[in-house]
Amino acid sequence: MTESQKQAFLNYLSRFITENKLTRFNEVLQYRTRYITVVLEDIFQSHNASAVLRTCDCFGVQDVHIIENQNAYTVNPDVALGSSKWLNLFKYSDKEDNTPEALQKLRKAGYRIIATTLHSDQVKLQELDLGKGPIALVFGTEMRGVTKTVLESADEFVKIPMYGFTESFNISVSVALSLFYLTEKLRSSDINWKLSENEILDIRLEWAKQVVKRSDLLERDFFQKYSD
Repeated sequence: MTESQKQAFLNYLSRFITENKLTRFNEVLQYRTRYITVVLEDIFQSHNASAVLRTCDCFGVQDVHIIENQNAYTVNPDVALGSSKWLNLFKYSDKEDNTPEALQKLRKAGYRIIATTLHSDQVKLQELDLGKGPIALVFGTEMRGVTKTVLESADEFVKIPMYGFTESFNISVSVALSLFYLTEKLRSSDINWKLSENEILDIRLEWAKQVVKRSDLLERDFFQKYSD
């Protein structure tokens, strides 16, 4: 589908969407970013998986990469509250070990791989330099953390400072704390973190499809007429 076709179809779908909803799309899109993305490696608890999606939506992080090695990623609708339909989810589940493929794809897209783990070369979250380029924050399971593959492939390592007896945060809390700090820091910087016009068009179109009933049928009918 060409850009002009996408715009024409979006204009068509917009007839079936309230003005308030269209305005809300525009308001949210101005804060969306792909400069920061979240990578979840083998998360197995559905309430944590769902809470992460909700957090990413709330902080304007558009993409979530989901690695399924031993555990399938399931979403609890009572926790996610529909947030998954506003995000782009990328799943890696075809192989026994899907982590290398995910990291390779992210690095090819220009991301620095940032492992959230204790490491000899770690820096505090506040010390992470966002100006060096886009980042992919990798979170592992609560019991084991990220895998050896991530540790060997990561460009940098970060930790969230803690001052109590407990050694780690719940995974959903770790994501929330990290994104709150980093997205605030990003938006107050002079980094070009916003989506491109083409990205905005693609996302707006996907959102329109989500809210319009039977949009697949409308799309088929529209392009039949468009081709004529």
